[in-house]
Order: sequence, then structure tokens, then C-alpha cells
Amino acid sequence: QVQLVESGGGLVQPGGSLKLSCAASGNIIGIYDMRWYRQAPGKQREQVARLTNGGVTKYADSVKGRFTISKDNPKNTIYLQMNNLKPEDTAVYYCNLDLMTSTSAGRDDYWGQGTQVTVSS
Repeated sequence: QVQLVESGGGLVQPGGSLKLSCAASGNIIGIYDMRWYRQAPGKQREQVARLTNGGVTKYADSVKGRFTISKDNPKNTIYLQMNNLKPEDTAVYYCNLDLMTSTSAGRDDYWGQGTQVTVSS
């Protein structure tokens, strides 16, 4: 059974930084695509960062130059470093992994439980 556990959210002042973590556990044999999404109240969920297994990164225009997605392969953990945070970054952040386990027939999509990020003075 795969489980994704997120951590690192919280309250920060504008201009501050946070680092989100998403730790995956289970019989994982490969992680192929990694994404962070966010959803603000009353808005649709949007993808903010993506990291492919080949190392290609992609960011939403609104976070380019401020957010960085990375991974720690041995720990099956992905991160989202968020710098120069703005009030409009306030949202629940979700990690999303496309991975394969030793018991699955193919790749499956998994989501973290979400972590609240609030940027306010």
C-alpha cells in the first residue's frame, strides 16, 4: 500500500520561505513523474511544479524563479522549496506522484493529503 505524507506547510510572512516535503512509502520500485499542485479557496487546483524522471522541470509562470522542485531518490521524497512567498501563494499544496510498485501491473497516480500554506503579515 503506497502512502504519501506531506509536511512543511505553515504560516509565513510575505517574502519568507517554506520547504514542503512529500515522503512516499510502500513497495515502490520507481517514481516516474512528480508534481506539486495547489488549490486556493474558490479556485481550481493548479499545477505549480513538475519534475520528470529524466530531470526536466516545469513551473507555472506565477512561481518561476521563486519555487524549486527536487527529489531525494533513496528516500522516495520530493520537495518544493518556496522562496519570496506572496499572499497569492496561499493555498493547500498537494504532491502527486506517478509511480510503480512491486505489486502493481503498471504505473499509478498517487496524491498526498495536502498541506496548508498561508502567507500573511
